[in-house]
Amino acid sequence: MTAPLNIVLCFPVEQHHVDQMQNTLPSANIINAGQSGVNDALPQADIFCGHAKVPVDWKRVVNGGRLKWIQSSAAGLDHCLVPEVIDSPIVVSSASGLFADQVAEQTMAILFSLIRSMKVFHNQQQAREFVRRPTNDLHGKTVGIVGFGGNGRRIAEVLAPFRVRILATDLFPNSKPDHVEQLLPADDLPTLLKESDIVILCIPLNKQTDRMFDKSKFAAMKSNAIFVNVARGQCVKECDLVDAIQSGQLSAAGLDVTESEPLPVESPLWDHPNVIITPHVGAQSAIRVDTTVDMFCTNLKRFLRNEPPINVVDKSLGFPVPTDWER
Repeated sequence: MTAPLNIVLCFPVEQHHVDQMQNTLPSANIINAGQSGVNDALPQADIFCGHAKVPVDWKRVVNGGRLKWIQSSAAGLDHCLVPEVIDSPIVVSSASGLFADQVAEQTMAILFSLIRSMKVFHNQQQAREFVRRPTNDLHGKTVGIVGFGGNGRRIAEVLAPFRVRILATDLFPNSKPDHVEQLLPADDLPTLLKESDIVILCIPLNKQTDRMFDKSKFAAMKSNAIFVNVARGQCVKECDLVDAIQSGQLSAAGLDVTESEPLPVESPLWDHPNVIITPHVGAQSAIRVDTTVDMFCTNLKRFLRNEPPINVVDKSLGFPVPTDWER
């Protein structure tokens, strides 16, 4: 008789979510470990679903030889794609693109706040000042999207009706939508930076992108360009971003992510009048957990049929290789 599978969870599920998983695989032993218990529970796991935000002894987990599949509840995989997991036979799948609508909404909220001087007017409201001050325009701008996966593509769709010129770069520059003027290879980034009034960062974090946006990248951008990061904070060398903002090389920055989270209280970014900061909430949604559990249950059925999961990750790249943008 086959032993029941141990499924370890580490994301904010409720009992009805656990029940949904149990109904998908009635024989499973489901362990809702949470952040406090995930490190102790993982060595006994056959399947892990979640996002550990605490240190995990992945070497111990891999050496135990039991874990077969990780379903990340996030698009970013820096929490689990450590060398031991990369070199192991453990299958990893992500939530890449699952919350592209929410990331697009967050991007637009940040972008409009910067362009229409919402921070200035909010401060005026607090002081009960009714004073007209300058604003900018989105219509007619050139927007460069760095990283054209699920989030980047959805952001481009939302931007298109504003009659902007859209450029994008990607490691896999395939399937260019009509509303995108150019979809360039990743190594054509200098072209995008040179031509864009607004640069939106949507790349995954891996060895190639770690602190990728540094002094040289900001210097290559248009003077007074706007920079928005809805990717990972570690993709940016933050001290160079501070210099670019303070020198006026960048006119404004919108950050849903920062190099260290939370952003240190002493960071000059907090007080800069042309910086908008949100606390890594781009993928937040009222239905986030429901959507994640639905995807996990779909992938669990595939796992039981020995089929690869949706959003299976190329562990050497750190993200799923795009195969079909229409799905």
